[in-house]
This record gives sequence, structure tokens and C-alpha cells, in this order.
Amino acid sequence: MGSSANHGRVRGDFVRPSLILLAALAGLLATPPARAADGDQACLACHGAPGLTKDLPDGEKLVLQVDGATFAKSVHTGVGCAGCHSDIDPGSHPPSRKDIRNGRDYAIASAEVCRGCHEDKFKEWEGSVHGALARTGNVWGPLCTGCHNQHAVMKGAAATLEGMPCQRCHQEITKAYLGSVHAQARQKPETSYAPLCSGCHSAHAIKPVVSDAGPRSACVGCHADVAEKHQAWLPNTGLHLDVVTCPACHVPGAQRQVDLMIYDNQSKAQVAGQQGVPVFEPRPGAAPADQSLDALALWRMVTALNPKDNPGSVTLRGRLEVRTGPQAHQLADKGKAVSNCSTCHREGSDVFQNVTISIAGADGRRIRQEASPGVLTSVISTASVGGFYAIGGTRIGLLDILIALAFLGGMGFVVAHGGMRIAFKRYLMAHPEVAAGAHAGAHPPEGGDKKA
Repeated sequence: MGSSANHGRVRGDFVRPSLILLAALAGLLATPPARAADGDQACLACHGAPGLTKDLPDGEKLVLQVDGATFAKSVHTGVGCAGCHSDIDPGSHPPSRKDIRNGRDYAIASAEVCRGCHEDKFKEWEGSVHGALARTGNVWGPLCTGCHNQHAVMKGAAATLEGMPCQRCHQEITKAYLGSVHAQARQKPETSYAPLCSGCHSAHAIKPVVSDAGPRSACVGCHADVAEKHQAWLPNTGLHLDVVTCPACHVPGAQRQVDLMIYDNQSKAQVAGQQGVPVFEPRPGAAPADQSLDALALWRMVTALNPKDNPGSVTLRGRLEVRTGPQAHQLADKGKAVSNCSTCHREGSDVFQNVTISIAGADGRRIRQEASPGVLTSVISTASVGGFYAIGGTRIGLLDILIALAFLGGMGFVVAHGGMRIAFKRYLMAHPEVAAGAHAGAHPPEGGDKKA
């Protein structure tokens, strides 16, 4: 009864002998010996059996099947089973006594095996957004086997539209990309070099393209003549290319916004996390649904972030961009790009009403806080957004006048102070007795009474 009841079950860390014999027979039939190296046939005799799994303590099933025909075509076929599974003793296997709590633990251990041969790629991954996610314990942070099936790694497969591993997690962005000018160009022989995901984000050292440098840094890798082509028709070309992201004009139907990055002028980098004060704390008295930053809160935040001994070191860097990641990948043909200045540069434009404030997160992506409508066009904002605001950009006359007055006021103080110094110096030169008296008062004779 006991033997019959347990027949065919995976129990503990071993597979019952009856199943081993069946699996071996199925494996020999499923994978002809000629398709894989002779040294791997003993492994594939069992692991080539369809449906071979291992029950894990958390209820997951670890897939143990390896398709022999696929493995024979992979880049790892020359390494062989023992090359990666050196901890398995063929003489005593099965059973396996590995303590595997769940699939994630097994994937982490597998990544360390990959590191043995691919140390350079592993270091790139460690510095990537994927590596940062994994370090924080995020179970969705991709590891090596999250993008690569270790038994079916085919050379060049990831460099095809069908083989892009990114689409497993980023389905919505993949759908947007497949409708873009890049994907369409890639399907034509003459432009088959058009970028895939890794062309802009790299394969292992994956960084958010929305970091400090912005999408332009990725685009100019292929479009090196972008400045020259825009200068033919676009006023203030350099400024536009610095503060307007490429998708903002090359995705015609996208929603646009201004993102104000909190930027440290000394380190030349976006501020990461908090610097002494909570950056995005709830506003006292505000309803949970209305926690956006208004103009006064923005000014107070920027003021608080600046050290007392170096005011002005932390500023805001504005950038016009599209609102979502999928929209950023819906790049259209250049003939459909927005070229009408009034799309943004008109009074009441939605672009200047949709504003976010951002800092750099631990994984390199930006953490955003919504700002209240009108935060850019408020009188209070002149001090906090003056570092990037271009006079005339919003077509709001009052704000332009205030910005100009603030600029002229600052320049006027410098000019007035310098003028007074020059005038006083000339006065002293014309009245040497006054100069002598002033010098004597500043430097009393030695031994004299210095008290007032």
C-alpha cells in the first residue's frame, strides 16, 4: 500500500528509481546521442525526459528538463554539463542533496556560476539598473537566467526582433517599439542595423536613458549630425537640444511635461535620495489625493536643500519630455516630427502645466513627485526655476518681466557695488589728506591706544 501510494511522486531531494529508468529511456529516445557530446549523454538520458521537475519547499517546481537537440546547438555545448555543474558527482547522482528553498535562490546561485566565465559581463550587470534592483531584494530584478536560458543560449539570438529577452518583462514598451520607425527600419535589408533595446540601453550595463545626460546621448550615437540638421530651421538649436528630449518632438501624439531635476552643480549630478531634509514629504493639511508640490513648497524645498555656506549649489534643471516610457519608444518617421513652435510656446500650453520634480533613485531611475499646475508660471517660482527658464518660453508676459527684473536686479547690485568702489577710490586719490586719515585710523601707531 505504502509503495503503491508513493509511486511516481517526487519526494524530498531524490527521484524514485522506477522514474529514473523511465526517464533514461525517454531521454535516449528524445535526444539522439549524435546531437550532443558523448560526455553529456549520461546526463541527458535522464534530464532529456519531458516534464522532469523537482518539488521545492515553497511549492514551486524546478524544471530539470534539458532539450538535448537545443543544447547541442547552443554556445555552451562545448562547455558541457560538468563545466557548469561541477558540484555534481556523477558517481552518486541522483539523488541530489542541494538545499534549494525556491527558484530565486537557485537563479542567484546560477548567476555565480555564470560569473566564473563571464566576469566582465557580470561586473557590467552589477552596475546596471537590473543589478541595483536585485541588490535591493526585488524578486523581479533580472539575473543571468532571467534573460538567458542557460541551456539554449544561441549566438546572435538576442540581436533579433524575435529573440529580444527584454520583451519578457517590458511587454508594453516592446509593443510601442515594434510600431516605431526603428523597428520598421530593422526589417528592411538596407537599414537592418537600426537599434534594438540593447542599442540604446546596452546589453548588460543597462542604465536608464532618462538619467542626467538624457535620451540625446543615446540618439547621437547614430544621429551624429543632429545639431547641423536642426540648425537649418530651429532657433536656439543648442538650447533646445539641451533641454528638450528627442521623443518630445519625434513622438507627435505623446503627452508632454516638464521635469525639474534637483541638480547639484558641484558634483555635476542629479541629487540622489535625501540631503538632510525629506525631499517629498506630505504637505501638512493637504488631502491624500492632493500631495503635489505647489510653487511655495518648491521654493522652500530648493532653499532647504542648499547648504548655508554655499547657497545656489543645488538648483533645478528643467527638461521637456514625454510622460511615459512606452511613449518614449513610439518614435515616428522624421517627416512626422513636431516642428510647429506654437505646440509648446503658447500661453496656456499644457506642457508648462504638467510638471514633475525628480531625484535619482538607488537604481538610477528617477523618483518623481507631481507638481501643481501653474508651478512654473507662478510669481513665487522666479527664484526656484530661474536657473533653466528661458524668457519668453511660456509666453506669459508677467513672468518674463519678473525674471528679467530679477536678473537686472542682480546685475544692478554688482554694477552699483563696483561703481561705488571705483568712485570712492577716485575720491581718495583726489583728497590725499582724507586717505591719510583713513589709513591712520585703520592702523594706529605702534604702542598707541587701540581702544575707542
